[in-house]
Amino acid sequence: MTNLTTAQLIRRSKVAIVFMVGVLGTLIVYSNATDYNSNYIYLGHILNMDTTDSHLMYRSINSEIMHHRIYWMIMTLETIFTSACLLGGYQLARNINSSEQQFHEAKKYAVLGFLVALFVYYFCLQVVGNEWFDMDQSKDWNAMSWAQSIVDFLLPALIFLVMKIDS
Repeated sequence: MTNLTTAQLIRRSKVAIVFMVGVLGTLIVYSNATDYNSNYIYLGHILNMDTTDSHLMYRSINSEIMHHRIYWMIMTLETIFTSACLLGGYQLARNINSSEQQFHEAKKYAVLGFLVALFVYYFCLQVVGNEWFDMDQSKDWNAMSWAQSIVDFLLPALIFLVMKIDS
């Protein structure tokens, strides 16, 4: 450990964080693929707004075809963020001893993955799910705390990743 510089440790921690997000995505994609129906039902309740006492019911989407399409869109975005993070982690690991510029350029897939994940868990779930579909009003079908915990990790991790403190 005495031969490991702070800069090397920072680079390794960035690689580890990107791979952690990639593993998170892998588990989410696996769950969606192997337990499609449970997650589909969850999303269906959010889109139907059937467990909210909202005066905004005109916003609900009651079409099962649209539920499937929205779910497939979310699963596609989750696959994209997972793939980008795993590729980004690989690119960072491959460039762990490269120049500062090369290491920084190797971050692009990881940054893309983090941005897509933030789009899914912040914009799609928290903004659209909560503000449009009143998801927070449901006691049973509310993904706010789950999505918030992911965003609470992703945003500071993204800031740490893009900082040029790894020279």
